[in-house]
Amino acid sequence: MTIIAPKSSATRYASIAIVSLLGLLMGAAVLSADEHEGQAASDSWLPSLMTETPQEGFALAVKLSQKGVATTQTDAEVRKELRPEYAADPNSLIAISHVIATHFQTVAAANDYWRE
Repeated sequence: MTIIAPKSSATRYASIAIVSLLGLLMGAAVLSADEHEGQAASDSWLPSLMTETPQEGFALAVKLSQKGVATTQTDAEVRKELRPEYAADPNSLIAISHVIATHFQTVAAANDYWRE
């Protein structure tokens, strides 16, 4: 019988971060392939996941979430039309909080949780 030791928390977080980062990089590739919301393909909106503080990391997590929505629904007018529906829906607001939290986990891991 083979006994497999459970992964440490650090290993588990690193695995999550790697999978999340791959998803982010794939999203960045999609954005750089097209012009998006008036930005030329050569503009880099995600030069790094590194931030100076956790607060800047959270702001980056919010931006990643916004970019994800804009990448999924490229028509700004449609997004504007849909906003009143999800803005008043508690389940939608909880869902976006979860997405932001997932992105924040990735940014925090990339920044070694802001340890010195």
